[in-house]
Amino acid sequence: MNITDDIKPVTYLKSRAADLLNQINKTRRPVIITQNGEPRAVLQDPESYQNMRNAIGLLKLISQGEDDVRNGRTRPQEEVFKDIENSLKEKLA
Repeated sequence: MNITDDIKPVTYLKSRAADLLNQINKTRRPVIITQNGEPRAVLQDPESYQNMRNAIGLLKLISQGEDDVRNGRTRPQEEVFKDIENSLKEKLA
């Protein structure tokens, strides 16, 4: 895989959009669009984009959890499960 194959000028996007979309969906690799030689945008297939967003969301949750542990915002597992049990019993009663 050569990343230079995935860098295209905006003029290429304008003239060969369908080809570029086919490439992105076939290879699942994002393409960097440049303007005046500078990177300006990234095109990515929808599935890879969703997977990336899901991964970022998980990393954010892990980071928040680590912050909670560092700052003592934790509860014993038994206490949490007991609260869930009690809540469910109340809803079913």
